[in-house]
Amino acid sequence: MIRYAKTDDAALVCEIYNHYVLGTTINFEEEPVSTAEMAQRIAETLQSLPWLVYEQDKSLRGFCYASKWKGRCAYRHSVESTVYVRNDSVERGIGSDLYCVLLDELRQRKFHTVIGGIALPNDASVMLHEKLGFEKVAQFREVGNKFDHWTDVGYWQLLL
Repeated sequence: MIRYAKTDDAALVCEIYNHYVLGTTINFEEEPVSTAEMAQRIAETLQSLPWLVYEQDKSLRGFCYASKWKGRCAYRHSVESTVYVRNDSVERGIGSDLYCVLLDELRQRKFHTVIGGIALPNDASVMLHEKLGFEKVAQFREVGNKFDHWTDVGYWQLLL
């Protein structure tokens, strides 16, 4: 079941998210996010944009949300998308299912474009975005440094 997130979901969202924070370079945060901080992030996002969770067997298997692309007014029709799937639930279609619902919601809200940033390499995320119609529009070299490793970031865009 895909539904809107609640601040009560924060601890379970942290379980998914902090796995990527602590063990990968696909996320550029370096310290685990607390439940209180995640609850605040969810609440702030839901004031104006969707944050969705994928729930199965009373467990969260993934989440996705949209955030403002930039702060200037002229960017108000553009959002950045984020999707995370529980590490033991990848390649089960959860990311695709979440993303499709998010994109439908963004279309209903009359957004014009969605931008997905991907720390590279990340073949699974690239395939997911391209399967949904996103096109690569940019790549910045060595813009993130985590675990003493420089990481490129690519940007994929979908015009809604």
